[in-house]
Amino acid sequence: MSTCATRSRELAEPLAGTAATARTWLLIEQSGPWGAKAVTASHLDPAVGRALEQAADGTGVRVALIRRPGRHADCHLPTRQRVIVAHTLPGRSWMRTAQVTEAAALLALDFAALGAGDVHTLDTRPAPTPPDTAAPLPHWEPYAGEPLALVCTNGKRDRCCALLGRPLAAELAASGADVWEITHIGGHRFSPTLLVLPYGYAYGRATAHSVKEVLAGARRGRIVTDGARGRSAWDRPGQAADLAVRRHIDEQHADALTVTGLAHRPLPAEFAAAQPAATGWTATVQHTDGRGWQVTLAQLPAELPRPESCGAAPGTPARFDVLAIDPLAT
Repeated sequence: MSTCATRSRELAEPLAGTAATARTWLLIEQSGPWGAKAVTASHLDPAVGRALEQAADGTGVRVALIRRPGRHADCHLPTRQRVIVAHTLPGRSWMRTAQVTEAAALLALDFAALGAGDVHTLDTRPAPTPPDTAAPLPHWEPYAGEPLALVCTNGKRDRCCALLGRPLAAELAASGADVWEITHIGGHRFSPTLLVLPYGYAYGRATAHSVKEVLAGARRGRIVTDGARGRSAWDRPGQAADLAVRRHIDEQHADALTVTGLAHRPLPAEFAAAQPAATGWTATVQHTDGRGWQVTLAQLPAELPRPESCGAAPGTPARFDVLAIDPLAT
């Protein structure tokens, strides 16, 4: 059976620069089945899900549903829902967790402040929004557990996520890893895909062995670049630049690098003539030790059409080629 993930592997499609973009993640536990657009197609009140997505739009916050691996009975029993908020900028990353009895309570959150990384906004008690919301506001606590592996398993969105993601999540859970299933995080064709918190790096074509290495590194504040798609805090050219510099200088420390600038730049004339569809980027990457680099990238359409999702028409998703990594004067 041909799938989008099979075709992507056959084409050796690069992973760097393909992660979903979000500075802050709002993850809501929701058991039961998920639809293709799960935030508004699950046992979560669709009106609440729609309002949460609207509140998050443009703030740098991404809303997703999570659940523990295993069977997901189609029931509507009342339950307390775990909620996790994670901010992923280097040097400022944090995680907080709470339980809610009604997800509508989350509409009182200051999404702009969360997107900016203001953890103190969770300690405030604003008036619920809308005014008639009766749900009690959650009590937030620092997350003190193991690094989280969030494996995309939403088969209603793409069958590869179910066929490849669910067995991976089950195997990780059986090994004792702190793993959740998660709704859409993009890149179905790279299944199994996952997001690792607290640092916000996404990975593709994962195996249980590779994820265990990633989680072991995260416990020590280290980043494994093999299989990495990028840090969700950065736009996609920045994700590719961050990973390129990490590999260039063999930097593993999670908070060592920050993408401080990103801009379009004309490509060298010879390259542009050979690749007229390419777009040029420069990214400035700074190290905590004072070093810096200018990374020159070319954004190119995929050379051979391929389905970006099972059942979708073949497309030409963007890839990022690193043309140069130049040290900046210190």
